[in-house]
Amino acid sequence: MVALSQSPRALKGGFVVMDGDGKAVIRTIVFQFNPDSLTRRLTPAGAQSGAEGTAALRLTGPPQETLTFEIELDATDSSVAPGGPVLAPGEEGITADLALLEVLISPKVDDMVAGHEMAMRGALEILPLPSPLVLLVLGPNRVLPVRITDVSVTEEAFDTNLDPIRARLSIGTSVLTVDDLAWGTKGAELYMAALARREKRAEGKGGALSALGLSGTP
Repeated sequence: MVALSQSPRALKGGFVVMDGDGKAVIRTIVFQFNPDSLTRRLTPAGAQSGAEGTAALRLTGPPQETLTFEIELDATDSSVAPGGPVLAPGEEGITADLALLEVLISPKVDDMVAGHEMAMRGALEILPLPSPLVLLVLGPNRVLPVRITDVSVTEEAFDTNLDPIRARLSIGTSVLTVDDLAWGTKGAELYMAALARREKRAEGKGGALSALGLSGTP
């Protein structure tokens, strides 16, 4: 009998943060604990309601997909993957680990200051501040370019300095498709690869008409 300690170690999920061109990895964020559950919602992109004829059957683009999940951070538990976040109880608790996630949805201070200075100089057009490419990695077969849409943090325990040492985070993400990303970019390539894997997995799957009580083509 194989001991539990010799069982294969489960991979960790997390985020990979790349530069806007998808050419260099800026940071890797490894979840301390994998989510217990994940909610996926897919909304097809089809013809407008009221369409007639074959237009009602047409898909105009990839579906809009959202993923929502919860993760936990606990400075008193050292169950982290190699290369994952190192939590140090008593040294600001998990504040730094929370900051790793929170900065993903905020432009850099220097960029905000530069944008303000341009506006004060009367620049005709202020472009949106650049954001990195964020990849949600849930195993090697699920690497998705995403936009983090919301983060809800519940801090549950604190040290003597009132720094949190345990927290639950609910994270909402929206998968970026080729409707959001330019063709030929790293993010678009990763999305199309994920879509191709999905199609491959669906090949050859399906049941028999008889299982539905049908003796032939409806």
